[in-house]
Amino acid sequence: MCFLWHFPWGRPRWPLTSTLPVESGLSSPADVGRGDRPTHSMDAFRVSGGATKVKRAVRIIRAVKTALAAVMAAAAIAAVVSAGSTFAPPFGAWTRLHGGEPILVPQGTGFEAAGVFNPAVVKDGDRYVMLYRAQDGKGTSRLGIATGRDGIHFTRESAPALVPEADYERGGGVEDPRLVKIGATFYLTYTAYDGRNAQLALATSPDLRRWERRGVIMPANTGRWNVKWTKSGAILTERVGGRYWMYYMADAAAGSDQMGVAYSTDLMRWTEALDAPVLGRRQGAFDSRVVEPGPPPLMLPEGIFLVYNGADDRLVYRTGWVLFDRNDPTRVLARSTTPLFEPEREWERTGQVPNVVFVEGLIREGRRWLFYYGGADRHVGVAEAIAKAP
Repeated sequence: MCFLWHFPWGRPRWPLTSTLPVESGLSSPADVGRGDRPTHSMDAFRVSGGATKVKRAVRIIRAVKTALAAVMAAAAIAAVVSAGSTFAPPFGAWTRLHGGEPILVPQGTGFEAAGVFNPAVVKDGDRYVMLYRAQDGKGTSRLGIATGRDGIHFTRESAPALVPEADYERGGGVEDPRLVKIGATFYLTYTAYDGRNAQLALATSPDLRRWERRGVIMPANTGRWNVKWTKSGAILTERVGGRYWMYYMADAAAGSDQMGVAYSTDLMRWTEALDAPVLGRRQGAFDSRVVEPGPPPLMLPEGIFLVYNGADDRLVYRTGWVLFDRNDPTRVLARSTTPLFEPEREWERTGQVPNVVFVEGLIREGRRWLFYYGGADRHVGVAEAIAKAP
């Protein structure tokens, strides 16, 4: 955008200085008062109208500067509004696979007898590897592991991948995993629950089997705005501004279960970025009660794209999306007004917690997007969406 200064009377023919050439030989004080004033005095410009032109120029310049500032501010606002009004998710409608039935169900009398749900999935070579929350008859949670070749049919292993061992896990368990691979290392964020507090914790692995606990990364009952629990860490694998970024859920004093954002330089120590939630609840909307990150976000040309889980005042869980600025992960550009996905099948409506679809896993391969979710805190399902044509 370019603006040219425009003087309505044309380009000035005189320099804007207080000293002008002496004309007509009138240069002495005696000449003043004879009716012919020297042209090097400012009085000459008042008589000739020059001062009026200067004042007009100053006024016009000020007006143009004010208008320019307003236009620039409006353009900045319009850019955000435009992004919000024109952006749409890069895929079409979701379709339940496997005949609309679960791909994992509870089994046996052991660690996954009561429920299997809330899966994280990564592609490791030609294998799909799933870590899922498994709950026994007493309500203790562990992380089960299953593998497959097509992203739909999985074979479970007989022993869990992660069990509650640390002090901050005993009494409740390890819950709700999210998985990313950065470099040669897999990073697992999960909820550690000791029966009193739920806290966001981290573990790392070179092979998805040997896990090293890194401790609680977002402690409960403390923080710049959190007053209770922390959960659901979704890490962006690309750095922004030299930092890694993670979206998570915490409890604000003015309302629980809202989304926060934190950053880290080493993926081990995390710092809250804001004094308030980055994505709050919306009254009367599908996310009026809960706003919780889903799978790890992806960097798209339009921005940072995050699928999230929202619940309304009746605690019906549906799926939403949000787009953040790719240069500022704290800045929201666009957000869904209607859900992408909601409970429809009987196994999504009836279970340990009714009316829940809770997305935690995402695989993108070519034009195919696979979304893995828990149904009613009892089963695991998968839905597919096909990328829109460019």
